[in-house]
Amino acid sequence: MVGAAFTLTGMSACVQIASRTLPHAEVVFVRNALALLFLLPWLLRHGLAALRTERPAEHLIRGAAGVASMYCFFYAIAHMRLADAVVLNYTASLFFPLLEAVWLRERMSPRLWWPLLLGFLGVVLVLRPGTDMFQPIALVGLTAGFLSAVAQIGVRTLTLTEPPARIVFLFALTASAISAVPLPFVWVTPSSALLGLFALMGLCAVFGQLMLTRAYSHAPASQVGAFVYVAVLFAAVFDWIQTGRLPHPTFAAGAVLICAGGALMLRLAAPAAKTSGSQAPAR
Repeated sequence: MVGAAFTLTGMSACVQIASRTLPHAEVVFVRNALALLFLLPWLLRHGLAALRTERPAEHLIRGAAGVASMYCFFYAIAHMRLADAVVLNYTASLFFPLLEAVWLRERMSPRLWWPLLLGFLGVVLVLRPGTDMFQPIALVGLTAGFLSAVAQIGVRTLTLTEPPARIVFLFALTASAISAVPLPFVWVTPSSALLGLFALMGLCAVFGQLMLTRAYSHAPASQVGAFVYVAVLFAAVFDWIQTGRLPHPTFAAGAVLICAGGALMLRLAAPAAKTSGSQAPAR
């Protein structure tokens, strides 16, 4: 999950750079199309039979939620600091317990609420109440977080019967198809300088999704999902590289609380996973 957080944050940094000159809807399509392109060798090797699934509706729901989250997240990236947009997107973990209870009918151990509250306190510190973060754009970032949680829980349910590579490929296919719809109305021909950036963005997207899917195939989202908070630290580093500015002290304090909450949640969830079938790793 840490590897997924790093590569997906790298993808986000590429998105932020590309969004300075291209419409964000076009960047969404390019990200998905490149991911699909990088996955074609897998399809050629295994054939169309590898895409056969008995759960097309669930793949479609996961894909729609994922691409909707992507639109919101990319828009937030284009208008906010990368670390701020990332931390809002990764509030997804705060939605996991509710979604797992409603969607997967899993019982969450009461001991996990305190780490979640600790993580939420960290999010509040990162947002810095009373500053420019409390603008409508922040709501777009939070919406991205909720939709991301829906998509990731969808991945969790799919991994019960579907191999990770199929899940990732069908998501890339679905997302490419959906994001191609507005393309004729927003297309701007990218410069040659952006082609290398696009290639890096696609690679990060593919490997990040593969690692993310693999992680959710081995443990409940409320456990492995905690580690996505590490992406906040990676995003802060990318911000520093691009702007030379260090994070605000309250941002650093919030990041520490977020990581501490995630680590505690994972530690406290481990005993519950041994005694509760609902917390057993999905296979």
